[in-house]
Amino acid sequence: MSLDDAAQKPHDRLGAFLATDMEAVNALIRERMASQHAPRIPEVTAHLIEAGGKRLRPMLTLAAARLCGYDGPFHIHLAATVEFIHTATLLHDDVVDESAQRRGRPTANLLWDNKSSVLVGDYLFARSFQLMTATGNMRVLEILANASATIAEGEVLQLTAAQDLRTSEAIYLQVVRGKTAALFSAATEVGGVIAGADPAQVAALFDYGDALGIAFQIADDLLDYGGTSAAIGKNVGDDFRERKLTLPVIKAVAKATAEERAFWVRVIEKGQQGEGDLEQALAIMARHGAMEAARDDALAWSARARAALAPLPDHPLREMLDALADYVVARLR
Repeated sequence: MSLDDAAQKPHDRLGAFLATDMEAVNALIRERMASQHAPRIPEVTAHLIEAGGKRLRPMLTLAAARLCGYDGPFHIHLAATVEFIHTATLLHDDVVDESAQRRGRPTANLLWDNKSSVLVGDYLFARSFQLMTATGNMRVLEILANASATIAEGEVLQLTAAQDLRTSEAIYLQVVRGKTAALFSAATEVGGVIAGADPAQVAALFDYGDALGIAFQIADDLLDYGGTSAAIGKNVGDDFRERKLTLPVIKAVAKATAEERAFWVRVIEKGQQGEGDLEQALAIMARHGAMEAARDDALAWSARARAALAPLPDHPLREMLDALADYVVARLR
């Protein structure tokens, strides 16, 4: 089951509940991605932002703020900030990964060039900081600035860890917290902070976003080996071809025989891949139950996210966030 095919999708329910706020966020995004002097900026940005993404991260900020009773204007700025940070990281990621497809469409670096993708990503980061200063809230600035640094740190760590067979599950988790969970947890946490929620509720929102982001990324890594191109918005086996040590591979390497380890050294560390290697990788992972073990981890993180919601007010949005945490791993069942 893909995120797009399931009935009564929680992110669609969230979108419907938050429709007025999301309209304001989208209007602010369109306004702030404009550039009087560099038309390439809105061209590149619009290609990615308007490519049919689910806007999950800004919706998390809006939901967290509304759940905690916020009725001011600044959750709109923060939601747009989160989306700009996310879009900037996607532009940079596609250059680093030399990707050709994103959300089922050609990447910006393929349609334009790497220079445009990097520089427009930089512009969106700058725009995100302009937006967040509008709140005048130093704690919000601290959270989002720290998240931006953590994201960059996670990407650099992935560069060194991705093709090193010594990479452990702990290092993988550190990478995932950087590249994915940091923005999820910042998105939910700033919603609580701008609403003036009590510290226990803000901590709960952080824990929810952190666990949701980890479950989301593990599920994404699993689908790279077992999904369809339409479901995941990229080519099946891209992580293998890009020699990324994701959780299923790390678990298989930990149990590898000498012959299997030699295979992983050749295809991951040395990058010597040929016809049939992806199928062999899948067979090795199946032999050691690596996919099932990674799936169990994703389900455990989903359960952790749902449990984190306990201190938050009884509200329809809390039920939707609970359903969302279950939904990101529903594709794995």
